[in-house]
Amino acid sequence: MIAPVTTVTPAAAPKSELRQAAEGFEAIMLRQMLAAARTSDMGDDLFGGGAGQDTFAEMQDSHFADLAAGSGMLGLADMLEAQLARHGAARER
Repeated sequence: MIAPVTTVTPAAAPKSELRQAAEGFEAIMLRQMLAAARTSDMGDDLFGGGAGQDTFAEMQDSHFADLAAGSGMLGLADMLEAQLARHGAARER
């Protein structure tokens, strides 16, 4: 009997340290971009403003940045990983 072919989805495959670092860097960049965007005054506070809303917005931005970086939404992590891999391969020669 032939065993069924199992596929490994990208989410199930373990990520290399280089990939984790690239995604972490992309998430940091996204957090910075979102924080800068929030400094503009749109004149409309979701829950009346205050420290609680600021904390919630930071948590929301952080979560979104982690999800976006992990999904490859912007592709910055892909480019960074490829560049670092080429640089690392050149050093090994």
